[in-house]
Amino acid sequence: MLDLCLVGCGGMMPLPYRRLTALMARYNGSSILIDCGEGTQIGIREKGWSFKPIDVICFTHYHADHISGLPGLLLTLGNAMRTEPLLMIGPRGLEKVVRSLLVIAPDLPFEIRFHELKSKQESIEVCGCRITAFRVNHNVVCYGYSIEIDRAGKFDVDKARANGVEMKYWSRLQKGETVELPDRTLTGDLVLGPPRKGLKCVYTTDTRPTASIAENAKNADLLICEGMYGEPDMQQKAVEHKHMTFEEAARIARTARVKKMWLTHYSPSLVHPETFIGTARKIFPETSLGRDGKSVTLVFEEE
Repeated sequence: MLDLCLVGCGGMMPLPYRRLTALMARYNGSSILIDCGEGTQIGIREKGWSFKPIDVICFTHYHADHISGLPGLLLTLGNAMRTEPLLMIGPRGLEKVVRSLLVIAPDLPFEIRFHELKSKQESIEVCGCRITAFRVNHNVVCYGYSIEIDRAGKFDVDKARANGVEMKYWSRLQKGETVELPDRTLTGDLVLGPPRKGLKCVYTTDTRPTASIAENAKNADLLICEGMYGEPDMQQKAVEHKHMTFEEAARIARTARVKKMWLTHYSPSLVHPETFIGTARKIFPETSLGRDGKSVTLVFEEE
């Protein structure tokens, strides 16, 4: 299962009732953080989740509302005597930006490893997940992210016997191990059926509608999507500042055939997003409003 928490859902500036943008995912003992806006630490604390298992931090881009909470978070990790390396993923310039912020968070007891994105789309295998970064359309270089967990096929006794695999190797192959024998190599495909449906969450903010979002969100269990403006008279402003409206996000969700969508990254001027949710639901009924601390646990489909 994959635990997800929308730690903050605000854009541009924090408000008394809305923190800046961040998403936290937990899987198999590790945590992945996407963006780290001001107030991220408080949101994680209120949720009752731990900072220490954070092994990966991804950044969509380097506007302050997406990264201003990072120095404090790093200090907290350091004060917790973390020693394991921390991986950071983001657009070009990542190391330069983070090194600048580290002036106020020096002498950390752990190594920071940087993966700077150079292509329009890249996938990284980490923490038992596949993180895919894909370019979107903002006024600076910006990426969306998907987190996917694959699921192997069911063990097939008849297939194992037909392939001459001895029973003593079945358990190891079922766990994904490769067994080297003097005369052959045994792999999981010799004993497993076709792959089953895994889990997929997609997160994207600060963008105009793009084909890359729909392509990467295809059949996702959850799409957490930019919805800066809900008001019908904000379309031109969304175009000018390269953001999205509720209706535009809903059209992407419908095209991608996702199961559910949460809207996020609201403009400070959007005080009551619930007033405009109906316009999105007319296009994509499984649209919900994101809010600080909103969470869900995605589970594999039952057989």
